[in-house]
Amino acid sequence: MNDLNIARKIAGAVTGGGESLPADVLEIGGGTGVLTRFLLERDDIGLWGVEVDRESVAYMRERWPEWAEARLTEGDFLKMDLRERFPGGVRVVGNFPYNISSQIFFKVLENRDLVPEVVGMVQREVAQRMAEPPGSRTYGILSVLLQAWYDIEYLFTVSEGVFTPPPKVKSAVVRLVRNGTRELGCDEALFVRVVKASFGQRRKMIRNSLRSVFGDFGGAEHPFFSERAEKLSVAQFVGLTNWVEERISATG
Repeated sequence: MNDLNIARKIAGAVTGGGESLPADVLEIGGGTGVLTRFLLERDDIGLWGVEVDRESVAYMRERWPEWAEARLTEGDFLKMDLRERFPGGVRVVGNFPYNISSQIFFKVLENRDLVPEVVGMVQREVAQRMAEPPGSRTYGILSVLLQAWYDIEYLFTVSEGVFTPPPKVKSAVVRLVRNGTRELGCDEALFVRVVKASFGQRRKMIRNSLRSVFGDFGGAEHPFFSERAEKLSVAQFVGLTNWVEERISATG
């Protein structure tokens, strides 16, 4: 990324530390420090970094030796133990690599009690999928699972020209803020299975998608069986999950 104004806007989109938010912020994949520079200028956050590329780590250790020596980790965010490293919680920010952006958000979900906020640049289609409401063609698995636990805001689009070399797709910056949900009101592991199964055959009705994974439920029918998955809200998927659990128990 070579547009300093975009980097400044991303850094500014991270909420300042306060009573309800941890001061610690973890930047994923700082690269040559275009975003890092502006995050380090903020005195209301404590910046940490994780970068998998050895040359980038060496560059940042030369540029910001005192900070990097103490707070920059050479390694893979997806393998980090956030609970051990940040027991008091941490906010996440970064220009996320396209090829692992979904994995980053799934890791955030696994640690949702620790991560109250995420600000990240991703491929525009991924950002749209995350933020879209039910009924949209791009609404899918990631939409439902993230919206169950986070309020998601599509902040702004980023053109191809801010990168060297320019990618073939546009990017976008999103902000996720942990919502008030502490429990979904259903078996959460089964909820994930139901959501993934429902979108498994996207063009088919939910009846066919769920039966291909869970069986025929003893011939029982749910009112949502004639709908397609993209029509259902998080709350409706919770209700569907409870129904599936009841039918599984009843049919043994």
